[in-house]
Amino acid sequence: MANRLKLNEKLLRDAEPVKGKSYQIFDTEIRGLAAKVQPSGNRAFTLDYRFAGRQRRLTIGRWPEWSVTAARERARELRRMIDEGQDPLAAKEELREAPRVSDMIDRYIREHLPKLSPTNAKDQISMLKKMVEPAWGNRLVTEITKSDVAKFLDFVAEGRPRPSKQKPNNRARKLQGHKPTPIRANRMGETLRKMFTLAIEWEWRTDNPAQGFYRRIEQARERFLSPEELTRLAAVLDSAEDQRAASIIRMCMLTGARLGEVRQARFEQFNLDYAIWSKPASTTKQRKIHRVPISQEVVAIVRQRQLVVPSGNPWLFPGDAVGKPVQEIRRFWIKVQCEADIPDVRIHDLRHTFASLLVSGGASLEIIGRLLGHSQMQTTQRYAHLMESPLRAGVDSVASIFRPRPQLVHDADRDTDKGQRSA
Repeated sequence: MANRLKLNEKLLRDAEPVKGKSYQIFDTEIRGLAAKVQPSGNRAFTLDYRFAGRQRRLTIGRWPEWSVTAARERARELRRMIDEGQDPLAAKEELREAPRVSDMIDRYIREHLPKLSPTNAKDQISMLKKMVEPAWGNRLVTEITKSDVAKFLDFVAEGRPRPSKQKPNNRARKLQGHKPTPIRANRMGETLRKMFTLAIEWEWRTDNPAQGFYRRIEQARERFLSPEELTRLAAVLDSAEDQRAASIIRMCMLTGARLGEVRQARFEQFNLDYAIWSKPASTTKQRKIHRVPISQEVVAIVRQRQLVVPSGNPWLFPGDAVGKPVQEIRRFWIKVQCEADIPDVRIHDLRHTFASLLVSGGASLEIIGRLLGHSQMQTTQRYAHLMESPLRAGVDSVASIFRPRPQLVHDADRDTDKGQRSA
């Protein structure tokens, strides 16, 4: 028979633990309420009840953190829930099993990121695992609010101290101060927005706290090579010892392709008779097949590579590792920057220069977007301002038609004097 007493503070304080087993002292005032005494001496309040034919036991809290009075009040609330047809232990178990942010990150990486490019997926994994998970990993998905997202993106935008690039030696690393990273905060916000959108589809929450996050102003880098710089670059590439890397740079400049697309180019992608390069979806940023015409100069580069690449090797620019393309030409480009006196030019700036030359040649933004493989027109709009010169020339040509022509103006005083003398 159950041990029933009216629970009070003195009773719990004086209750003696039994070695090797726990026991309960049931309250005479609230049905099912008991004080459980552990062999260790710890005491806790529990509530025993029956729900849907099942015997259940819920732990209210430990004594003395919970007083007898507080435990009775909580037991009364739980009893009211049971009478209304609710199982309080089931709600507690559901909360314990509710998905946390770490679960959401793992599912996002497992189900969504394989659909993206390897580079983009790797970058997002780095952000989520190194920044989001340490900050929110143990929190419930439903707990994250708009305020949490805003504070977190503010933290990301502030940047963090990082090792100096100028290292005296491997042991001594001087830390720089915080370097603001507003663009990183924007990319983080986009990732969070997509992840919480999927969480809604997974029925893990009903709203998106990252929707409409504050987007920092991004200053798009616009660096275009001048004709003189292009001439110097061409001369350096012609005299370079590593002509494999030099040909990669030439193709970037002559096609406007991204470096990764050129590095991973295969002979089978080129139709030299029709001068067409079909880039597979696996190498393009937009994850779609991209067919573009190529110039005869590019055709000549491909034919030259056919002569120097061993037969049977599929890569246009095979790397040092067997069966793989060139992986890195950073050191080569640093050398080119010094010799061509273009220290602030990135390889990606060759793509911008290619677009600027198309604009100066009269190409429309639609044509430029197709050649560069832009999936959105707004990406191509960054080159719109380069079209101001031909537009201004057109405006001036129209204005010249209506420009007043010089007319001979007579001097009235001189005409009067001439008339008087002739009279």
